[in-house]
Amino acid sequence: MVSPPHEAMHRVFQHDPGLFSRVSRFLGVDIPKPIGATALPTDLTEASPVERRVDTLLRFETAEQGPFLLAVEAQGKKDPDKPASWAYYVSYLWTKYRLPAALLVVCQDHATAKWAQQPVASGPAQLPTLTLRPLVVGPHNMPVITDPDEARADLVLASLAAITHAAEPVVNAILKALSTALRDAPEDIAAPIVEFTAHGLGNRPARHLWRNLVAVDLSFYKSYISEEIRDEGREQGREQGRAQQGAQDVLLVLEQRGLDVSDEVRTRITECGDPEVLRHWLARAVTASSAEAVFEG
Repeated sequence: MVSPPHEAMHRVFQHDPGLFSRVSRFLGVDIPKPIGATALPTDLTEASPVERRVDTLLRFETAEQGPFLLAVEAQGKKDPDKPASWAYYVSYLWTKYRLPAALLVVCQDHATAKWAQQPVASGPAQLPTLTLRPLVVGPHNMPVITDPDEARADLVLASLAAITHAAEPVVNAILKALSTALRDAPEDIAAPIVEFTAHGLGNRPARHLWRNLVAVDLSFYKSYISEEIRDEGREQGREQGRAQQGAQDVLLVLEQRGLDVSDEVRTRITECGDPEVLRHWLARAVTASSAEAVFEG
């Protein structure tokens, strides 16, 4: 089943085809800025029953070098079968369209990126024949955009930076810069960025930060994802409210019973965010011989 991060990693190039020329400078290649771009059908299936489908396929028109094709593949983990499929994609596109074809692989972790960028030859060692050398985008070469002004200058690139660094600690700073930059963006521009970023983060811990940032900073968006984000934020707020009330109840019972509540005990109770644990402590507070005893059992 295709995951949301997989879709976000390649669809962001469909949303803004010009992103590839801006990304290319981080890859050490000089790709001319396109004067036109067209999304092409991604189905590369022939008459045989084997289905082969590239994630995203774009045709670029350039003033300097003429047209070329770009196949974008999102890769979440190492897959020994993929290089053969990628080689097929590039060969098929070259044969079908008679245009130069390039392959861009988008990854979210260093190990997968390092694996994906290794050249793979189709022939024996002494007869490589066809050698695959994909361009690879990942946390090893995508910029770390933590300045809101830098994020504002290229919102799509900032979203891609967040997606490719989704598993890195620095993603929190990237997301904060992106959410700040999006405050000034028109909704029709910002809404797709909100959703690409949310999908690209998947189920990683940074997903919760992004949902909270969107709920607070971008509360006027009405898309499905942003509504889901705000719903989760509201539920987290209710959970925090229940925890705060539970902590107050435990402390009130202990104080009413005349038990000495040390700063250490008070801090442990007030910092607990689990309503179930607090209910357990509340039940023990009714009969505990000391404030510390509520933590026993």
